[in-house]
Amino acid sequence: MSDELISILVLVVVFVIATTRSINMGALSFAAAFGVGELVADFSADHIFAGFPGDLFVVLVGVTYLFALARANGTTDWLVHASIRLVGGRVALIPWVMFAISGALTAIGAVSPAAVAIVAPLALSFAARYQISPLLMGAMVVHGSQGGGFSPISIYGSIVNGIVDREKLPGNEITLFLASLVVNLIIAAVVFVVCGGLKLPRTAVAADEKREDGAEEAPADAEGRLTPARIATLAALVALVVAVLAFDLDAGLTSISLAVALSVFWPDHGKKAVNEVTWPTVLLICGVLTYVGVLDEMGTIDYAGKEVSDIGIPLLAALLLCYIGAIVSAFASSVGIMGALIPLAVPFLAQGDIGAVGMIAALAVSATVVDVSPFSTNGALVLANAPDVDRDRFFRQLMIYGGIMVVAVPPVVWLAMVVPGIG
Repeated sequence: MSDELISILVLVVVFVIATTRSINMGALSFAAAFGVGELVADFSADHIFAGFPGDLFVVLVGVTYLFALARANGTTDWLVHASIRLVGGRVALIPWVMFAISGALTAIGAVSPAAVAIVAPLALSFAARYQISPLLMGAMVVHGSQGGGFSPISIYGSIVNGIVDREKLPGNEITLFLASLVVNLIIAAVVFVVCGGLKLPRTAVAADEKREDGAEEAPADAEGRLTPARIATLAALVALVVAVLAFDLDAGLTSISLAVALSVFWPDHGKKAVNEVTWPTVLLICGVLTYVGVLDEMGTIDYAGKEVSDIGIPLLAALLLCYIGAIVSAFASSVGIMGALIPLAVPFLAQGDIGAVGMIAALAVSATVVDVSPFSTNGALVLANAPDVDRDRFFRQLMIYGGIMVVAVPPVVWLAMVVPGIG
């Protein structure tokens, strides 16, 4: 049995054990990375650690730390009420507002994880406050960010269009953008209906209404006051947006720096916030992605892609490449996967049997629409920033939803974009 097949089988075993036993999947994945890396691939410990997602670790810790501070001093409550006033109290509009904001941020140049890091904490705080499904709100934020993610001036769009130019393939920037926008908009509409969006209030809600569990809301005047801590936190959140979008600074490092600055002046809030960082989620995500890094270094992903590209039936190869893009992207960099798969598709695209524009759009959508998976950066941010939830249950919901995207979207976009021979 080849080393690549062994590494895939070990990943399956990790999923089975984590599903049937109460063991953190991240801890299991670290053990698997050590075992496969040392015993199968003959990697050194440093080589294995090279796959540790240090940037994602910092983003998860930094963003959850900053927004835990915002929750501790009441800033998120103030923002939730401000949002309600902005839409005239119509709760049903808020998920779509979050979709639009996320899409606008990525369309003008923010990378998808940065947009999600900015929008998801507020959106999920709102969901907790008004008894909205966190899965609905998280999906709206992620699909919004992906909907705008392939505009001609966006990061993702620029990268993919650059790969297309480099490989001398025919491309269409507008088709790529609209394909992602339409697919994500349709999925968001379906999720909105399935997750109870139609039952949300469409008329103005009172600021002092009671929760469904009978607990009294805080008085409106208390939540409407801007205390010095809240003003400073709002300034920090604005600074985060400006730093990420205007100066291209790292969202994680910026968040931690801002959180530390706030903690210096309000140490009680800072102490409480550190304890609310979702460390089990950080372990889970970083462990799984470390193992995926070992798979990448072993050549397992390239191995699977090349085996598919050698199939003699172009349409079938196209469908399988879309599936590989979706499956691998649920655990790794979406753009990185497209950067590997588009060149693999060049041989049969050059034959003229498959339309290049439709194939590239299908690959782009398949590799990004799954980013609601809890193992992707976007899904991990949603999971980590959801307050007042059963985190294990929410993790399973995101994993199932991500699995549905992996299974259902590739054949749909294949039928809609590849089979007609677009481009």
